[in-house]
Amino acid sequence: MTKDRQEDKNKFRALLCECAKTLSSHVHVATDDQQWTVKGFVDAFCNVYTISADTKIVSKILEIHLFPILLKFAQDHDYRIVLADHQNYYPDLSFVSAKDDSLKFAVDFKTTYRLLNKPGFCNGFTLGSHGSYFIERDKKKNIQFPYSQYAGHFCLGIIYTRTDSGDIGETKVYNTNKLKSIVSVIRDIEFIACEKWEIASDSQGSGNTANIGSIVRIEDILSGNGVFKNLGEEVFDEYWMNYGKITITTKAGKQKQLTKLTEFLKFKGKDTGLANPCIRTNRNRERGQDG
Repeated sequence: MTKDRQEDKNKFRALLCECAKTLSSHVHVATDDQQWTVKGFVDAFCNVYTISADTKIVSKILEIHLFPILLKFAQDHDYRIVLADHQNYYPDLSFVSAKDDSLKFAVDFKTTYRLLNKPGFCNGFTLGSHGSYFIERDKKKNIQFPYSQYAGHFCLGIIYTRTDSGDIGETKVYNTNKLKSIVSVIRDIEFIACEKWEIASDSQGSGNTANIGSIVRIEDILSGNGVFKNLGEEVFDEYWMNYGKITITTKAGKQKQLTKLTEFLKFKGKDTGLANPCIRTNRNRERGQDG
């Protein structure tokens, strides 16, 4: 990356981080008691139907809810937003400079919930595919613009607490004059903006799909303290482009695919101590539920 592009990325990063800081207290996002302001959806007869606590539904509505705020953010800083042409395309939003359309930044919405039985931990994010477009960076398969055309790849991370299901009237129908009495399905929403490599783990994020997983200790997520912290984005790229593709022979004479960062570093002849010893991933996380 050229010096000018690095400066452009640093500037965009600072702006996005500042935006994320304001979102938690934004009047359109959270009420005074830190409940989500979205209570449900309304029909033509002013009936309010509460939202399911399903994480995929919550994630999608959060995207829709935040879009006007991010659109204003883009306009204020001379960017235009290009939405993904298809549902499964990366990224959710492409920020393209209004002054130089070769300057692009990828921003993906990522959501997760706090694990109440493990204070300080969350269920983790999936940080996008490490498959086709991640490897073939000049191609356009499942990606809005070729991966290499983006000057930076960012996550707008959203961490929230799920309301106990017993407090949510999912089967009830309310009138709009009862909005304030409806308990929101999520609360205590916290936002983070970072480059995706900064919070990446060395394990896949959801079952057998080719998704990059995140670290799960909330403190580490907020400080960008991922397993690649001491190694940088280039090693992150190299590791995930080769994930599960390099085979070694163990001391027992068996063939083994490399799926751990320390094994990869050892194979490359690098110091394994550079792998950040944070909590890398939660192996028991729910499969494929968070964005």
